Amino acid sequence: MALRAKKPEAVQKRLKLFMFGPAGVGKTTAAIQFPNSYIIDCERGAENYDKLIAGSGSVVLQTSDMDEVVEEVRALLTETHDYRTLVIDPITTAYNDLLDKAEKAVGTDFGRHYGAANKTMKRLANLLTALDMNVVVTAHAKTEYGQNLAKLGYTFDGWKRLDYLFDLVLELTKTGVGALAQRRAVVVKTRFDQFPDGDCFEWSYDELCRRYGADRLERAATTVSLALAEQIQELKDLLAVVRLSEGTVEKWLAKAGVDEFEDMSADAVAKCIDYVKKKLPSSSAA
Repeated sequence: MALRAKKPEAVQKRLKLFMFGPAGVGKTTAAIQFPNSYIIDCERGAENYDKLIAGSGSVVLQTSDMDEVVEEVRALLTETHDYRTLVIDPITTAYNDLLDKAEKAVGTDFGRHYGAANKTMKRLANLLTALDMNVVVTAHAKTEYGQNLAKLGYTFDGWKRLDYLFDLVLELTKTGVGALAQRRAVVVKTRFDQFPDGDCFEWSYDELCRRYGADRLERAATTVSLALAEQIQELKDLLAVVRLSEGTVEKWLAKAGVDEFEDMSADAVAKCIDYVKKKLPSSSAA
């Protein structure tokens, strides 16, 4: 088989930003600075910023139901709109609510509730990766301990794999109070030269634009046409008849970066349907 690797090319990626910090540090204030944002407010923290949010062309949806969050992200992925940034603030609240519901549904034996909740979180992560918008997610902080319960500092409170999704992870800190307060960001994880690991800078949207580029942050979003319910049903009906090689469906899903057909593009599902149809016996195909 011929080697398929290619030289890497620069990609103008959307910003995928994750921020965490203790209570009162100003995570909501930091997140809502992005203009033209679609803000999913998980603990009514945006209620005191109505003028700022409206003035920046942003809107707010208040929910802590993770299934609703997933459906909103799907809508942003597929419907034409003028929003540039998705904000989820804070995801900790929605994740805890999801765990509570999973516990009631499947119990806690052998960590079953974590498995059920994490399936939803993985689906959300796949959708956020595909979304052609900046994604800004905040989380509560919790104390991180080392050996002999030695305090190491703070980490985020939520799904343990959450930070894998993001290209930039910041820990927010604040010194001073009132008008003299200064909010700073420490780079905890980075995939960008503009934000070196361990760097500490004064947080502001203007500083983010200077480093990342306003043109990249504020360009219009493009949409994706996800598979129709009729397409998905047709594919499932075909798969009930045709026996494919082991692992074929899993390869399709992995290539599309999803865990279920409902989140695949219409084109991808159409190709799967064509592939399975060719495997039908001649009499059935006719």
